[in-house]
Amino acid sequence: MTRNRLELTWVGKDQRPRLEPRILLEDAALSHHASARKTDADHFEAKKEILQINADTVFDTPKPERLIFRIFHLATGKGDLILDSFAGSGTTGAVAHKMGRRWIMVELGAHCTTHIVPRLKKVIDGTDPGGISKAVNWQGGGGFRFMRLAPSLMQKDRFEHWVISPQYNAEMLAEAVCKHLGFRYAPRAEFWWMMGQSSESDFICVTTATLTHEELHAISDEVGTERTLLICCKAFMAKVDAFENLTVQKIPQTILPRCEWGRDDYSLAVAQLPQAPDFSVDAVQAQAMPIIAAKRGRGAKEKVGTDDLFGAGNRAGNSTGDAS
Repeated sequence: MTRNRLELTWVGKDQRPRLEPRILLEDAALSHHASARKTDADHFEAKKEILQINADTVFDTPKPERLIFRIFHLATGKGDLILDSFAGSGTTGAVAHKMGRRWIMVELGAHCTTHIVPRLKKVIDGTDPGGISKAVNWQGGGGFRFMRLAPSLMQKDRFEHWVISPQYNAEMLAEAVCKHLGFRYAPRAEFWWMMGQSSESDFICVTTATLTHEELHAISDEVGTERTLLICCKAFMAKVDAFENLTVQKIPQTILPRCEWGRDDYSLAVAQLPQAPDFSVDAVQAQAMPIIAAKRGRGAKEKVGTDDLFGAGNRAGNSTGDAS
């Protein structure tokens, strides 16, 4: 059972009263860990949880772990994947981890390193005593991967031509191209051209050099007849089909259609969202009336067909009906 309540609380250094909404929760889900009782879960409690991670808090209204626990308990199960695209202080990930849920969090602010990462490390180490740790008997465990968003691989030069970003070195370029073309980045020391692999015998080579016919011939000999190689290079001086075991393509042309480049704003245009269909009784009846009228007007022997997969009318048994 959950209900809201307004309380007069003292907030701030000036001790001025302010009406604050406080959520009153019935902790039925935690009754097997503690005595069933009614407790308050508000952002004051959440601030105390964050202060245990970083004393220099940057959040005015954080969410307490017990509130997030309640939501996850009602709407998710163990092993479910939870996404929080505005991670804030990392409460979502901390609670999901303690509850045995998988999670993905996204955060662009500096508190990603000042709050979220230290908090999750404590959760994993079992040194986070706050929040729901005692209630769920959290002892630590698990892990997470921390990744940063890479800069755009492609950018336009002063002539509006797509070129590879100068922020990418040779290794970064090879790894990025492997990712976009479906190869696993796995460079090998024995062959310089083995930079990625898609199968046991299919490999990829990425270079910004211009390859000559002689160089491609030498690479083809090393690849042999039991393997195939995709070469992505800046330019080449040979026929595309000159070597049976080589596929030669130019960069950046080979990866241009793979993504939308040079954008850092993917805000959703809410004004352009399609309107939800009207499922009211009047709308459904109005839509059904032409079908009923068509059945009555065409006679009992005619069948009213339905649209096929491509949207074209497929009127079974009515091949000459439109011509009459």
